[in-house]
Amino acid sequence: MSPVDRGEAAGEAARELLKAEYQREPLLDLIYRRVTQFLGDLTDAAVGGGRTGGIIASILIVAILLGVIGLVAWRLRRTARKKALRVGGLFGARAMTAAEHRQAAERLAREGQWTPAVQERLRAIARDLEERALVDGMPGRTAHELAAEAAVALPAFAGELSAAARSFDDVTYGGVTGTREAYEAMTSLDERLRQARPAPLVPAGGAQA
Repeated sequence: MSPVDRGEAAGEAARELLKAEYQREPLLDLIYRRVTQFLGDLTDAAVGGGRTGGIIASILIVAILLGVIGLVAWRLRRTARKKALRVGGLFGARAMTAAEHRQAAERLAREGQWTPAVQERLRAIARDLEERALVDGMPGRTAHELAAEAAVALPAFAGELSAAARSFDDVTYGGVTGTREAYEAMTSLDERLRQARPAPLVPAGGAQA
């Protein structure tokens, strides 16, 4: 039996798809069946297609799997960010300046509402760092992402920033009630960060500028 060239194979596939049973097949079912068949052919080639064919098929299978894993990871991260925004996130629904967040925090503290006061104080810190271009203005940012990025510019505050992020998450997601002590610690950090200057850049040679 003579081998079938590429043109004949394409023509045969087109004639097959024109059959009545395929025309009645839902598009999603057709795509699923074709993808499954393609993966099955790759698996067969990897197992019995000879050394070269097996290597190529194996590379294609790995590439497909990595692509699927990457897509799933991206979707999960995007969903997690949207969920964080829905349940409170780092910022509220309305864009506010650092000064506005501080005013809200101070008003809540005077009323003894320590949980939202802690939240607003960390939002003031985050917005102030954005306004001073010490961190990027990233939508959907988490408190720990803020702390990690801010610590690059202000390494002396890395530990306190991380603790502030934990405090925010505790009262926002962990069911922990805010306290005067937690708010005062956050306020002290906010005031000192406002006076802080970023660490000098270190050139490639290693010596400080």
